[in-house]
Amino acid sequence: MPVKYILCLVSLLIAGQVRSQVSPPTYPIIPYPTSLSAGQGQFTLSAKTALIVLDKRFQQEGDQLQQLLTPILGKSLTTSGTASKIVLQSDPTITASEGYSLRIEPRQITLSAKDAVGMFRGIQTIRQLLPASIEQKSGAPSGSVSLPVLQIRDQPAYVWRGMHLDVSRHFFSMDYLRKFIDLLTLYKFNKFHLHLTDDQGWRLEIKSYPKLTSEGAWRTFNNQDSVVLKRAVANPDFDLPKQYLRQTDGKTQYGGFYTQAEMRALIAYATARHIEIIPEIDMPGHLAAAIKAYPFLSCTGQEGWGKTFSVPICPCNESTYTFSETVFNEIIALFPSQYIHLGADEVEKTTWAQSPACQELMKREGIKNVEELQSYFVHRTEQFFKSKGKKLIAWDDALEGGISPTATVMYWRSWVKDAPVKAVRNGNPVVMTPVSTLYFDVMPDKNSLSNVYQFNPIPAGLTDSEKRSIIGAQANTWTEYIPSENRVDYMVMPRMTALAERLWTNQDRFSDYQQRLTSHYPRLDVLGVHYRVPDLSGFTEENVFTNQTALRIRKPTDNLTVRYTTNGNVPGPTSPVLIDSLLILQPMTVKLAAFTTSGLQGDVYTLRYRQQSYAEPVRVTNTQAGLMSTYVKGQFKNVEAMLRATAPDSAVVSQVQVPTIAKAGSFGVRFRGYLTVPATGIYGFFLVADDGGILRIANRPVIDNDGNHGPIEKSGQIALEQGSHPLALDFIEAGGGYTLKLLYSLNGSEPLPIPASWLKH
Repeated sequence: MPVKYILCLVSLLIAGQVRSQVSPPTYPIIPYPTSLSAGQGQFTLSAKTALIVLDKRFQQEGDQLQQLLTPILGKSLTTSGTASKIVLQSDPTITASEGYSLRIEPRQITLSAKDAVGMFRGIQTIRQLLPASIEQKSGAPSGSVSLPVLQIRDQPAYVWRGMHLDVSRHFFSMDYLRKFIDLLTLYKFNKFHLHLTDDQGWRLEIKSYPKLTSEGAWRTFNNQDSVVLKRAVANPDFDLPKQYLRQTDGKTQYGGFYTQAEMRALIAYATARHIEIIPEIDMPGHLAAAIKAYPFLSCTGQEGWGKTFSVPICPCNESTYTFSETVFNEIIALFPSQYIHLGADEVEKTTWAQSPACQELMKREGIKNVEELQSYFVHRTEQFFKSKGKKLIAWDDALEGGISPTATVMYWRSWVKDAPVKAVRNGNPVVMTPVSTLYFDVMPDKNSLSNVYQFNPIPAGLTDSEKRSIIGAQANTWTEYIPSENRVDYMVMPRMTALAERLWTNQDRFSDYQQRLTSHYPRLDVLGVHYRVPDLSGFTEENVFTNQTALRIRKPTDNLTVRYTTNGNVPGPTSPVLIDSLLILQPMTVKLAAFTTSGLQGDVYTLRYRQQSYAEPVRVTNTQAGLMSTYVKGQFKNVEAMLRATAPDSAVVSQVQVPTIAKAGSFGVRFRGYLTVPATGIYGFFLVADDGGILRIANRPVIDNDGNHGPIEKSGQIALEQGSHPLALDFIEAGGGYTLKLLYSLNGSEPLPIPASWLKH
């Protein structure tokens, strides 16, 4: 076996996960390096190896490498010697701060960088080249491990490579935040956006306003808590952590907060790993927790809710600025980050419009509307930040009333397609965080990894020089329905790895990435990450057969064991194993789930089978190419409501997608025509819709993907004779997603786009 395959195979064997269908990836590195040249042979790392730090600036990184290697070798490396050695050195020819070069030869590893951060990124590459057992902090040392001979030159494509975590909706321990930082470290992220305050809870101690945490950090169960508690009956990952419940005045309260000492320790932990923690204190909206503790902050002197969002703080009273500047003084003293995130999104401005103080301020300052009043608050706060040497970040909502070109804008509103272009042309640096792709609180499915990996941070419409203002991207994890640490793991992993590679490498190596990812699951197992088990495929949710059929599963890795039930129960560790296929002779429901050797259970799939005759084709004449699409403006909760609305605009489309005439934030589209299939068979259809969609073919229901939700895929089958069949697809967009895709398969083949020649009207 070639030496370059040995390391990955060892890593897989350690976890008992060996694939037979696909050869192990050569170098299991995520994100993949900018350039990698393979060599011949291997470097043997043992307790006799010396670790030599030639530049004192890299001593901390040298100590971290020692800590990484000691458990597997059984002792620390010496710092001198003529046998095999690892050399950390400066290289002035490397221009990127996070760049590094790695040369592995049979007797020496040379890691070079311009700055300490680049040295640290290179150490993570060495870490990934080592077997997964390197992550174990206890157990018998192996004595020696091997690394392949190679040469790497590497640097990131984007300077902002971030992950966000909302700790306001649900609270997470300091231990978990360190674990989260460890994952960021492994995959070469450099920003950790910590959402510390919102309506549901204020999570950071502010000494000047102690009631922010004594009262604002706690709540009685809200509607989101009720939802997750119902889900917890079937899935314990949705249960509220008992350590964050307390009894006060006979009521159960849920919450928690971080002391400044705890946060200071976390910041030091992140800084040592070259991760910048960006605090977000959301203002002027999303502050119900603070207003509950200090009612003077609102224009009405009380908390409450408007038409859509919570009552905000009042930007027209000087007491508001005394509060905010006092809070931010403590934040600035605590966080070394150059940035502070102000939020400035989803502000319910009704109380401002009705406030005499605001009317007076607007008249005095020449402010024409409440959007400009929000801009006044943001501008004034930014000036305060600047006086303290800090930069302001805001969500792209802040563009509406005007924003200073010195602020950094985070673009999240996918339906406002020109927002990042406007921000760039206003002079703002932009971080891309679109809800349509990079909101990791949206349920993942089998398309999620591809969607994240294929994400292009550069929006359409920018010149080459303007593109430089897109400084990177991050994924946001909002936790309304993510109450536990296990659930966070499930939602972000492995999607986090796809984003890491997109932002560091910025190349399309998706097929290769999928193979490399397989070798990372054993490492995540050792690290205790409750990741989402890879998807099974080869089936649809709604299935039909004419006489009989067989259920055959395609597994992404051979290490997965598929178990099933036919009695309605959820499959468990003792349920029957689906080894090859399951013969279906009558209508029935099959539930199945994959189990890893480490004990993780994958998603439960519910497959319904019903017997169906082939639909006869209809005779059609004088048809034209394409489907007729009718565009309906409006906010709809379901397809039925959209079908009752007036539809003034229509156009012919050659494929099923959101038509170009759809410009509103929320709308519906009705597609009508005929599907002409070239052969008789069982046709499967796969509908991805954000928000909802319903597909009917031959006047038979095929897929019901209705409702307001993220880009979820649902699938169904229909038996069709060769020829033309009426097709009706109804789609609703509630705001933000703009995602609609329809694929087909024939008799269980791989899903493909529907040929344009099949669509007529």
